[in-house]
Amino acid sequence: MNLSVTGHHVEVTDALRDYVNEKMEKLERHFDQVTDVHAILSVEKLRQQAEATIDLAGAKVHAEAESSDMYAAIDALTDKLDRQVLKHKEKLRDHHKREKFAT
Repeated sequence: MNLSVTGHHVEVTDALRDYVNEKMEKLERHFDQVTDVHAILSVEKLRQQAEATIDLAGAKVHAEAESSDMYAAIDALTDKLDRQVLKHKEKLRDHHKREKFAT
């Protein structure tokens, strides 16, 4: 998994980079075909925003979240991405396989 973290109006420290990396590894446990992750962290006055685009095998997933705390925004972002990745994984399964064998 190739991870890139950039910041708008915020310096991306090693602690933030490690935290994003740790949270994105959770997505890789659910779906092992994650190839590229691009996360953007931004700050505008009191609004902390995190957004990410993930390249999966056969799709791109994008989500964004905002909070008053950057770590809370990253947590909300990974929760949203996790739901989308699991939904994509379900779409890839062939649910009609059992019907072929039953007839």
